[in-house]
Amino acid sequence: MYDKIKETASWLKERMTTSPKTCIVLGSGLGKMAEEITDRMEFPYSEIPNFPVSTVEGHAGKLIFGKLGGISIMAMQGRFHYYEGYSMKEVTFPVRIMYELGIKTLFVSNAAGGMNPAFSIGDVMVITDHINLFPEHPLRGKNFPTGPRFPDMHEPYDLSLVAEADAIAKERGIKLQHGVYVGVQGPTFETPSEYRMYHILGGDAIGMSTVPEVIVARHCGIRAFGVSIITDLGGFDEAVEVSHEEVQEAANKAQPIMTELMKEMIVRAETK
Repeated sequence: MYDKIKETASWLKERMTTSPKTCIVLGSGLGKMAEEITDRMEFPYSEIPNFPVSTVEGHAGKLIFGKLGGISIMAMQGRFHYYEGYSMKEVTFPVRIMYELGIKTLFVSNAAGGMNPAFSIGDVMVITDHINLFPEHPLRGKNFPTGPRFPDMHEPYDLSLVAEADAIAKERGIKLQHGVYVGVQGPTFETPSEYRMYHILGGDAIGMSTVPEVIVARHCGIRAFGVSIITDLGGFDEAVEVSHEEVQEAANKAQPIMTELMKEMIVRAETK
């Protein structure tokens, strides 16, 4: 696997014209944020050696290099999920590539089901911690030389970036929620009883991504910041049917807020 990582990174380095320090992963319904990226150079996943390919509707499947808010960035328009049949090594392969390309900060976004009674559909939740319930750990197997065998996870989501997001939100009148993200394998949405159980465990939102990426990023010494768009609610008195199309629609409506927040955070992260 490490040989493949080196091969893919080398292929990209030969074609890149920038040296970004920041990467953003655009999840379900959030791919249109890529339209804000200027001076862009795109690589479809299918053309990148050893790269997995997105199979989920709403995930375009492109690696983009360009500028957001005048700052050089790398962006993943679409990610990979464990439920698609990929191993955790494949799901997190792009994060290993980020490390080889010199990425220092990773911004991750996702659509998530809300379990906190204080949340509403369309809310943007800053992830302060996570609960990993995936059946396979992304660091299982021989340890990569990018980090220790037993990496510390007391601060998976960088608290200085959380504070920066809160400051921006206060300045611009943006409503932000905060909470713990529960990562599960999917692909089914949760039953009402499962929603209630995960909330009892300490979760505020639940989804099928992000946690493996952040674990590997932290193993590589890449700091992480995550946000969830609350696209549906569960575990309350009345059960509500959820569809992938409705999740995408809710995520798209919250996209302007996400774009404004992310752009400003990237600018401030690069200038400090």
